[in-house]
Amino acid sequence: MSNILITDGYKTGHHQQYPEGTEEVYSNWTPRSNTYAPKGCNKVVSFGQQYVIQWLHDYFQDHFFSKSKSEVCKEIKEELSLYLGTDYDITHLEQLHELQYLPIRVKSLPEGVEVPIRIPMITIVNTHKDFYWITNFLETILSTMLWQPMTSASIALQYKRIFKHWAMLTDKDHIDFIDFQGHDFSMRGMGGLQSALASGMGHASVFLGSDTLPVIRGLRTYYDATGFVIGSVNATEHSVMCAGTKDDEIGTFKTLMKTYPTGILSVVSDTWDLWKVLTGYLPILKDEIIRRDGKLVIRPDSGDPVTIICGENNHLGGITPQEKGVVELLWDVFGGTINKQGFKILNPHIGAIYGDSITIERAEEICKRLHDKGFASTSVVLGIGSFTYQFKTRDTFGFAMKATSVVVNGKRREIFKDPITDNGVKKSAKGLLQVVKVGNTYELRDQVSEQEEQEGELKTIYENGIFKRSITLKEIRDRINQFL
Repeated sequence: MSNILITDGYKTGHHQQYPEGTEEVYSNWTPRSNTYAPKGCNKVVSFGQQYVIQWLHDYFQDHFFSKSKSEVCKEIKEELSLYLGTDYDITHLEQLHELQYLPIRVKSLPEGVEVPIRIPMITIVNTHKDFYWITNFLETILSTMLWQPMTSASIALQYKRIFKHWAMLTDKDHIDFIDFQGHDFSMRGMGGLQSALASGMGHASVFLGSDTLPVIRGLRTYYDATGFVIGSVNATEHSVMCAGTKDDEIGTFKTLMKTYPTGILSVVSDTWDLWKVLTGYLPILKDEIIRRDGKLVIRPDSGDPVTIICGENNHLGGITPQEKGVVELLWDVFGGTINKQGFKILNPHIGAIYGDSITIERAEEICKRLHDKGFASTSVVLGIGSFTYQFKTRDTFGFAMKATSVVVNGKRREIFKDPITDNGVKKSAKGLLQVVKVGNTYELRDQVSEQEEQEGELKTIYENGIFKRSITLKEIRDRINQFL
């Protein structure tokens, strides 16, 4: 695409629809509701602004400003004339091309903070009165790119809170383990590469474990990430296990451990019979596993995650493998130690990971059931997949970008929406906005003066094609961890 047709079709006529003499449109991006959010997600993590604005800046430079005006505007005119069935006037776009920068000011809350519902996280306003239309022309692309990194970061933080809560109860000496206890397995189920990147960066703002490799380049590019960014381990998939044949699955295990004599090795173990692996093969391989300089991680991949990991019984001493579950069966074979808090820690040469059908509710139940059976919650890593991160929408937190102030013929008008047929969720703020920090939370003040709008926690990050401030991945992670 060599032009800027990256908005909703109805936006193409809005420059003609504002009142005559309009000079400014001031809008904000706000999470309006957590009605459809997962349990416990009562606030939203501010994350993704720097990525999205940098992407937007680069896109306009590469696909609009750097092209010849006649070339790019001719293409837009042809396409929109066909689209609308009219002779589309592109004068306003020609003028924007002549300007050679995006005439907007973007203000943002700091990335990495957690804010209550209905607190604006971004404001955007045009800086040149001839381009009043640009503010909400950009609404669609900003919306489609912003909601997912914020949503994924917010949900990831709730997972991490769960892990921290149970680790403090059962294994507080290894609290750092929670950085890797939630592992991003979502890429294959996301709605395209950009979706995987946006969500994956949101996850990686909270956790260090991820299999979404594009996140590495994304965080280096947009958040100045240095050194270690995310990590994972050598791991098999079903094709590997199937190719090794059902008749010699134990041989496949042996070959894998010879191939990887050190470090963490994750082996998917339910290609055929998980319980045979746990009760038949692992006892035979026990000495080899314990002698190995590393950890062998058993990965079930189907069934109900809670009962597979924790067993059907809520107490120790079941009869069947199904009653015991993976962690108890690993304890039976490899043993371990009892920590100072009185909970069982598996032998460091063996572990478990589960990455199918994990939800916040199931993560909570797994940790609780392990606790109730006397095991540390750190006995398992959970793979967080696309059901958590892609089976969400902009409505998960009710995100929307709405205008609340305009200037017409030099006079400011406070505007707002409050549909009588709505339940109050869509009611917007009014006028210019200020967000202030009160204690450890944030509050909105609307209908403020122009001077007050310049104050508060919303700070300019981009203006007239220039980035005014930036933040690094390390700063974001440090800030997010303060909210645990």
